[in-house]
Amino acid sequence: MKFIETGFKDLYLIEVHQLKDERGTFARTYCKDEFSKINFTKEFVQMNFSFNKAKGTFRGLHFQLPPFEETKLIRCSSGKVFDIALDLRKDSATYLKWFSCELSQENRTMVLIPEGFAHGFITLEDNSELAYCHTQFYHPSAERGIRYNDELLDIKLPIAITHISEKDKYYPSISNFIEKINEL
Repeated sequence: MKFIETGFKDLYLIEVHQLKDERGTFARTYCKDEFSKINFTKEFVQMNFSFNKAKGTFRGLHFQLPPFEETKLIRCSSGKVFDIALDLRKDSATYLKWFSCELSQENRTMVLIPEGFAHGFITLEDNSELAYCHTQFYHPSAERGIRYNDELLDIKLPIAITHISEKDKYYPSISNFIEKINEL
């Protein structure tokens, strides 16, 4: 595995080394020893997947409040997505900045998104599927989201949204989020 720094503390792109032969491909997607080289020692406790039938499907920007923040390891097992991570860590040099990358079945790249980030994606192809590993269990009472089209964030999606849940469409703006966090 090759860990690529992104300019966001603890957020890495990960290229997997693929072994190819006439049968196909083999690659390791997680190794505790290799992850320890970037000082990642947390345990993944939950694994999920998201299947999306249509190109232009948007999901996000999702996160969990403390003490249920989670690190996510994400890869695209079929199709292609434009993946987004939004830094919500107040003490971070990249606070309220966003990072994006393309994850696809072809490039096999993964992204490690640390605690304190919101995450979302838009599908660039029909039948796109993501696999996630989480370091925290899902806690519905801690689930939150930020509106993807907030002018303050200025997130540039590469294609138009064709499918989005009502919940994701009407998450609060980043201004409302900051106001509520400051009240805690």
